[in-house]
Parts: sequence; structure tokens; C-alpha cells
Amino acid sequence: MKDILDYSRPLIAMVHVGGLPGTPGAQQPVSALARQAAEEAQLLARLGVDAVMVENMHDRPFLNRAVGPEIVAAMSAILAAVRRAVGPEIPLGVQILAGANIEALAVAHHAGGQFIRAEGFVYAHVADEGLMPRADAGPLLRYRRHLGAGSVRIFADIKKKHSSHALTADLDPAAMARAAEFFAADAVVVTGPETSQPADPAHLQAVKDSTPLPVLVGSGVTPQNLPALAPFADGFIVGSYLKRDGLWSNPPDAKRVRSMVQSIRRLGPAPRS
Repeated sequence: MKDILDYSRPLIAMVHVGGLPGTPGAQQPVSALARQAAEEAQLLARLGVDAVMVENMHDRPFLNRAVGPEIVAAMSAILAAVRRAVGPEIPLGVQILAGANIEALAVAHHAGGQFIRAEGFVYAHVADEGLMPRADAGPLLRYRRHLGAGSVRIFADIKKKHSSHALTADLDPAAMARAAEFFAADAVVVTGPETSQPADPAHLQAVKDSTPLPVLVGSGVTPQNLPALAPFADGFIVGSYLKRDGLWSNPPDAKRVRSMVQSIRRLGPAPRS
């Protein structure tokens, strides 16, 4: 399978699985959640996205890193169902909120994933789940070595959305990107302040100029703002825009997915290979 980071400006489309067992929003058994996620992923792949990432967004309010074994088991079953649905060639990723990066790595490694999105990889911050005082890079990369999961890529958020960064106010996004590079992330993710809000192009440019790592835009991407973001972006993680009415909790809208795929294809090669 081709490495997702070898793609030119990959479009990584989000599948937001329904509430998992034990969470306030849980309504369906895991088998039904897996079937729905697989169907959404299959549609996205058929419409031309480059990769799919599965996330437990409906588990809100999220736990602070310490999700239970039931979440890991459910996400493993769901990711495996998505892998069967899309076949062996579509790269798959996983994020387990909030900050459950080690659990996400285990799920990806054992259920057919190629990458994870990791918050709290470098530096502490205050998330809406509370203080995340420990940077995860050290234990996460050691666990990856322990599992023999070196092929699972780690895409690290910097100045992550839905967070206060007063603790690191003296560090700009470029400094955080350099720290993520130094701690062996495979790519960095830059976001706006909240879901559906775009990244600041000035922040993207500063990050792009500071590190050779691929820079992914992780929130608020639309066909309309692509021209402003594209000069500094190596890829795009897109959720809300691809959904009906642009709302993350809705199912995918085929017309919106086609529009995003076509808009990214028209951009041409990424600014740095």
C-alpha cells in the first residue's frame, strides 16, 4: 500500500462513528456502528478521497486520555469493518478522543490502520476535557516500538483546536512544529480554534517555513478557502464540509465530497514533496 504521505495533497476524509458503548450518546450496538462506518467509508472511497480517518467524535463529552477497554474494543471492530469495506489500498487512520494516542496506535496496528492523529504529542495544554499535563511523544513512540508498529504514522496536532494554550503562550506554532519534528512525528496538523473553523494562513506559513515535515490542515477546509490555505499545505483532513449541510454529525453528502475532491485536484502538486 502506498504511504499516505507520498500522495500529492491527500484528502483525508473523516468518518465520525456513533456513540460508543458506555458514552452518553450511545444508542446502537457496535455491529450497527461498524456497518454504518463501513458504508460511509465505502462511499467516500468511491467518490475519490485519498484516505479515511475514523474518530469517536460522538462520544462527547470526552474523557481525558483514559478511555476504557470497551472503547478500544469497539474502535478496533469498527476500523476492521471499514478496512474490509474499502479494501486493502485505501489508507486508514484513527483518532480516539480525547488524547488516547496509545490506544489509537494499538487499534491502528491491529485493525488495518496506517496512521493516527495525536493530540498532546508535544507540550501541555488545557483542553475542554481539562488539563493535559503530559506530552505523549516519549511513551507513544516507545509503545510503537514495543508493538512493532513502526509503519503506523503519527500526525501530531500543534496548538490544537478546542484548547487554551496559555501555558505555552511564549511558543509560536513554528516552535511547536520544530519540537514535533525533533520528537519524531511524521507530520504536523494545524487547525483553527474550533471544529469547522479554518487554520490561520499566517500560522500555516510559519509552520511550513519551520520544518520539513508534511503540514496538514486539520479543520475548517472548504473549496472556498483552499486557495488561501494551499500554498502552505501538504494535505487536508476534512470532516464537516463533506457532511450534509456542512455539519460534522450528519452523514456524507456526495455532492460536497465531489466538490472537495475536484477542488483539491485542481490545486496541482503540493508545495514540497
